[in-house]
Amino acid sequence: MIKAEILTIGDEILIGQITNTNSVWIAQQLNLAGIKVAHMASVADEENAITKAFNDAAERADFVFITGGLGPTKDDITKKIFANYFNTTLVMNEDVLKEVTDYFTKRGRELNDINRLQAMVPEGCTIIRNTNGTAPGMWMKKNNTVFVSMPGVPYEMKAMMSDLILPKIISENVLAHIYHKTILTQGVGETVISELVEAWEDALVLKNIQLAYLPQPGSVRLRLSSYGKDLIALQKNIDEETEKLKPLIGKYIFGYENYGEETPTLEFIVSELLRERKQTLALAESCTGGYISSLFTAIPGASEVFKGAVVPYTNLSKHELLQVDNSLFTTVGSVSQKVVEQLAKNVMKKFGSDYSISISGIAGPNGGTPEKPVGTVWVAVANKEKLLTHKFQFGDNRQRNILMTAAAAMNMLRKLILNLP
Repeated sequence: MIKAEILTIGDEILIGQITNTNSVWIAQQLNLAGIKVAHMASVADEENAITKAFNDAAERADFVFITGGLGPTKDDITKKIFANYFNTTLVMNEDVLKEVTDYFTKRGRELNDINRLQAMVPEGCTIIRNTNGTAPGMWMKKNNTVFVSMPGVPYEMKAMMSDLILPKIISENVLAHIYHKTILTQGVGETVISELVEAWEDALVLKNIQLAYLPQPGSVRLRLSSYGKDLIALQKNIDEETEKLKPLIGKYIFGYENYGEETPTLEFIVSELLRERKQTLALAESCTGGYISSLFTAIPGASEVFKGAVVPYTNLSKHELLQVDNSLFTTVGSVSQKVVEQLAKNVMKKFGSDYSISISGIAGPNGGTPEKPVGTVWVAVANKEKLLTHKFQFGDNRQRNILMTAAAAMNMLRKLILNLP
């Protein structure tokens, strides 16, 4: 299997000034093409560091993909180091100079001496045209490793990879297939899943399948990966193993992610279920403060399914806006089953929706008691026939509690819509 390394050059990455989205995108495209990414690294704008990174990458990879440092200013040093690494010099390339000149002319700008430097490239390199900018890409080979240097501007790099670099690699190499499928779960931690699927996981090696656990607040993703020459066989094997999971953890599975496509979120899945049924939703969010509403309204066409929400953050607003019985606050408290039941019924009535979610909890870090510690959350979901409630005990981190509450509430609604236990 062909192995690749991705190097991102620039101090702005290392000091956290910008997010390294280039490496994520490149890795995804390489996997889809059947090229395994063996290593990723971010490197400072220093000659010794970059040269060492090149040497190390050559030991590990057949292809090294480099982004960043190709601008015309003094802080952009990748091109000079690239030339030194291949024991060559920078020369003016007339074809690149014409393209750079045309780029500025079309924009009504004059080409100055600094911009002319973009046409200086290592002698002997294969030029990769940049149709969206002025810095050309460069392709050179040393011993058995191909180095491909591209600009760090994402849309320039992506066009080079998609239109020129990947087609060249695919046409010149015999590539295997890499296939990934991810199972999306909610309501259970990775250690519990691991115990439930232990025998199944141990047998995956017999089918050349690897399993990775990808936990995040409120959910765990299980990624199955395999590689080989026959893509159909890979897909068949992984689909068969996915089916075997259903009797083991089926009640926690809410969806699947196909590699290279956007991950289906719980809010999207719930919205689609409602849209298919021409039904609607209203929310009463206390401790989540409108967060779940924002997830739904971020989806295009949300008005088809989302009627509205109330954020009754205080006892007074719970009573005045959604008619929660005042006596409950002194008997069972605002974080209680009876309060979320009234919130769910009344917000559904207020907006005339088919379904509702209501939430009341102690997000933290303050406000907890021995009886109701921080992280205690009550959630209710309802339709005209059913009202379901559940008490959750999350942790003491406010933001994580909000995220986990949102995931749990939306999954409760999904199950209600589908009439699942």
